[in-house]
Amino acid sequence: MGMIKGAVSGLALAMLLATTGAQAEEQGPATPVARLTQPPARDPSELAVLFWSDAERAERFRAMEQWFAGHEVPASAAPRALPKGAPLSDALQADLKKVMAETNTAGMMILEDGKVRFEAYNLGLGPNDRWTSFSVAKSFTSTLLGAALKDGSIDSLDDPVTKYIPGLAGSAYEGVTVKQLATMTSGVKWNEDYGDPKSDVAQMNRFVVEYGADAIVAQMKMLPREAEPGTKWVYKTGETNLIGVLVENAVGKPLAEYAKAKIVDPAGFEGDLFWMVDPRGGNIGGCCLSIRLGDYARMGQFALEGGASDGGGVVPEGWFAEAGKAQVSFGPNAPGFGYGYQWWAYPGGNYGAQGIFGQGITLVPSKGLVIAFVGNWSKASGGPERARLLAMSPRIIAEAD
Repeated sequence: MGMIKGAVSGLALAMLLATTGAQAEEQGPATPVARLTQPPARDPSELAVLFWSDAERAERFRAMEQWFAGHEVPASAAPRALPKGAPLSDALQADLKKVMAETNTAGMMILEDGKVRFEAYNLGLGPNDRWTSFSVAKSFTSTLLGAALKDGSIDSLDDPVTKYIPGLAGSAYEGVTVKQLATMTSGVKWNEDYGDPKSDVAQMNRFVVEYGADAIVAQMKMLPREAEPGTKWVYKTGETNLIGVLVENAVGKPLAEYAKAKIVDPAGFEGDLFWMVDPRGGNIGGCCLSIRLGDYARMGQFALEGGASDGGGVVPEGWFAEAGKAQVSFGPNAPGFGYGYQWWAYPGGNYGAQGIFGQGITLVPSKGLVIAFVGNWSKASGGPERARLLAMSPRIIAEAD
């Protein structure tokens, strides 16, 4: 479960947003599309998400905008319809609902060829409610990286990272390419151990206090190199946060606003998107956007269809096939599993997005399937809940045409 544990690091930055929201507001007025929202002032102890009780998570995961500052962007003016398809068998539906109840899974939607074959809710969640994503946001940030490449704002994945983040010049990121950043193979050393107060994750708060808006780059540029770029994979949410900075520098707008044009509208999101801000006033690349369950599914369908829209492809042709492919293989002890461009690669050509506490979008291209779910699992890494939900996947796939 080590690779899942790494997904927590974006959360460390999210915990700081009560103090950084004011800094974000000082960066300038919110754009007309991405409106900055500010929650009421709260005691910092209330914002330690990892230590919220089960009941607090179930309530607050549905309303993160009431706890953290962020950008709101409106839903698509032309939402994508999700028509009803043939329902899954009664036995499978009953078992899915039973597993959902026993694992604190708040919602699940299964699409086949864009049609809803299963939809169910739990924990007070409804079709019009949003739920936080945690590291599922990484795959959104990856998509925006692809969009910036298609737009010409980023020239090539082989470009050096320092071309777009000059503040990293002279650091261990010198000579690292955008592609190596996207695949987390920079060779830069990173410690995600939450039990170690000296770990890089635990030091995020110190950098925010000392460096404010420069915290992300300031911390990452101090890291040492432990391997040649491209030779070693280490899960680092800090690097996805760098991708967020890189994309925002390249396109000249916050991720949330860019997502409005490149994901929310072309994918036909039915609800508004909320994305937490970091000390710069930009959005957190590695974490923390909130959308409806149906829009998680629409994101999956958008990926299955290659990011197509009425105006043509939003990302380069074949982007999602490459992004979901094992650019990094986890080897013989995990056959078929690997990591792409901020998507997890699974056996059989399948791939998906994962977030702590039970969020995910699983894509089965050969069957035209999207399995979207959000939850409040007992542990960040999922534990037995993840295993039980994953065990249902073969039955779902078997019922697909």
